[in-house]
Amino acid sequence: MSTDHAYPAVRMHIAGEWCQGATGRTAPIVNPATEEVIGEVPLAAVADLDHALVAAADGFETWRALPIARRTAILHKAADLLTERAADIGRIMTLEQGKPLAEAVGEARRVADTLRWHADDARRAYGRIVPSAPGTVLTVRREPIGPVAAFVPWNFPAGGPMRKISSALSAGCSLVIKASEETPATAMELVRCFADAGLPAGALNLVLGEPAEVSTHLIASEVTRLIAFTGSVPVGKLLAAEAGKVMKPSLMELGGHAPVIVCADADPVTAARRSAGAKFVNAGQVCTSPSRFLVHESLVEEFTTAFVRAAEEVVVGDGLADGTTMGPLANERRLKAVEELTADAVARGAKVLTGVERPGRAGYFHPPTVLTDVPPDARLMHEEPFGPVAPIVPFTDLDEALRTANALPYGLAAYGFTDSAATAERLAGELEAGILSINHCGGSVHEAPSGGVKDSGYGREGGPEALDAYLVTKRVSHLLAS
Repeated sequence: MSTDHAYPAVRMHIAGEWCQGATGRTAPIVNPATEEVIGEVPLAAVADLDHALVAAADGFETWRALPIARRTAILHKAADLLTERAADIGRIMTLEQGKPLAEAVGEARRVADTLRWHADDARRAYGRIVPSAPGTVLTVRREPIGPVAAFVPWNFPAGGPMRKISSALSAGCSLVIKASEETPATAMELVRCFADAGLPAGALNLVLGEPAEVSTHLIASEVTRLIAFTGSVPVGKLLAAEAGKVMKPSLMELGGHAPVIVCADADPVTAARRSAGAKFVNAGQVCTSPSRFLVHESLVEEFTTAFVRAAEEVVVGDGLADGTTMGPLANERRLKAVEELTADAVARGAKVLTGVERPGRAGYFHPPTVLTDVPPDARLMHEEPFGPVAPIVPFTDLDEALRTANALPYGLAAYGFTDSAATAERLAGELEAGILSINHCGGSVHEAPSGGVKDSGYGREGGPEALDAYLVTKRVSHLLAS
């Protein structure tokens, strides 16, 4: 790949070849820090999608037939290339998505470790022999489900695709992945690492295009056997319904609105600083981002003071500039959505302690914003902000806080701060979320499963559970010859 500072020419990757698409249709790619067009993304036509599906079918037969040691070696080689190229991939990510360069390079390095972990874990996807009748051998086997159709958003241009790619390829599946048309070059460079590592043609196909056009065609195809999606709740429900029409299993990692409960026995300053650190990562554009801060009334003043101080220490700017700790929002849609949620809360009586006023320059920048006195009916308390806005709300007793935390239809992540082991166990047992962190706001890791409950989806990514969706369990009963 190029090592200069130009944004690369974006291509799709189908059947082992780089291509621009059958019709030549394109859309602009915008740098969110400058609002300048930095490239063009090719938009797939039906012919391109059909080509990718045929390639995935052929690639599946080739990939699954390779010995597991050979598959693992190829995946480790791809991981090594990702590590070598992390700095360049991170720079591309910052140009098209906006996050600070250090975050972007760190993300590129992490996905290499994600790939290594899943490649090794697939070697332990054991079956078993079940005790049975004399003369009968009863076994349970786990086999790759087949070609996968995967769809990922723009907020983690490397992390999102790799969670699908690493699990699918490690399990022996092929896939057609539709990356975001807003952050396509990062996904392209990930795919390049696999191609350069010797992955067979067709095992991994990258398509780009209009989301509805691509998803409808890939889901309906008889070739695809699993639908894997990360994104918003409304879109996830639509795709899950389409998959259900053709009796196709799906893996849905959807949005949330993560509560943080700061109990009366917690250290308010530590809780505030750790919460604020997690809140403003990736400008709040994280599905597990802490987004509702429920603080015991005895601590709320200290917590708020420390949180505001931490918010004001954030350096907002171009992700490529030295010293920047928070970049712009990824697109104009997100900027408008965050501004509308904040304006609604203020109109209903919320007080702004810091933030709101945008910098007077180009780019989709929104400052870290902290609100208090946010009423329960404010949209911000019911809709995922997906941006750097933090509402702080006091509570009187833990029962009240748990009711508030669990009142929404989401259940992806939740956080709690307490010095009591008993209270920590209560939070673990009663918070309705698939991901829970106590005394910190830790994100997803490849060693452990992540996923939601309720409207936040189903299935798990990460940990040994990550392979479950990509493997079929087959029971084989063998009556021995007498």
